[in-house]
Amino acid sequence: MRKIILFLGVFLLFPAMFRAQDRHIVLWDNTSAPTSNDLTGDEVEMKPGQWTNTQTAEMWIYQAGANATGQGIVFFPGGGYANLSVGNGHKTAEWFAKNGITAAVVKYRLPNGHSEVPREDADEALRVMRSLAPELHIDPDKIGVSGTSAGGHLAASVGTLSPQRPSFMILFYPVISADTDKRHRGSFEQLLGKKHCDTPQSQELSLEKKVDVQTPPTLLFHCDDDKVVPAVNSVLFYKQLKTYGIKSSLHIYPSGGHGWGMSSCFRYYDDWQKSVLDWLSTL
Repeated sequence: MRKIILFLGVFLLFPAMFRAQDRHIVLWDNTSAPTSNDLTGDEVEMKPGQWTNTQTAEMWIYQAGANATGQGIVFFPGGGYANLSVGNGHKTAEWFAKNGITAAVVKYRLPNGHSEVPREDADEALRVMRSLAPELHIDPDKIGVSGTSAGGHLAASVGTLSPQRPSFMILFYPVISADTDKRHRGSFEQLLGKKHCDTPQSQELSLEKKVDVQTPPTLLFHCDDDKVVPAVNSVLFYKQLKTYGIKSSLHIYPSGGHGWGMSSCFRYYDDWQKSVLDWLSTL
């Protein structure tokens, strides 16, 4: 049985550097989820907000206030599918909520060679977010997904492979392509295992090849000098979106590298935030 544990109105702290969330939800673990990632032992917080060996999927929801737009978003942190930058996810979700978009950050189970596991968690998080829409005062038809790096790949997987598509996607320097000259190899090794990383199976997770007419509107951000996940990943995805006539926008900044997230040191920090809010206002 799926177990959803809701802690309503208790304003849990996680950790002290983040403001109180409105809800904390445990989605499931390896014993109750459809598929196990076969990881054992304790989950490890390598440093504040950064987790590895994750075996329980959970989400924290930040609810918008008086400026609420009625939109919601589910955010998946990155980490190459080897670890999770959950702390950055909390900061991002809090920023969305402050700007009127009720947001959830998800600590998902890492794949450990079971590529279906993170998407099972992501699909369930989106399902739960939609089920809570009346209580959260958001429109169930205006709930999107977002993510950074490998979390961007997970968000885009929901938008291209899931039977329940999100309403929109916002992808930050996402892993997209499985092609050997474009991919982030580490992400695909974690998804499929090293033995299967170079097999045709990997192409089933090359998401530029999975775009279709049902893919939701998408906003993409990347930096031209990204040495970890080449900007061509976003370019290829954007090209396919336009092939199918999907409402989309692509921002490629000249510098900034990879992993800038919520860093105020990023030169285009104000620009990307304004662009996100402007784009969301058009949906």
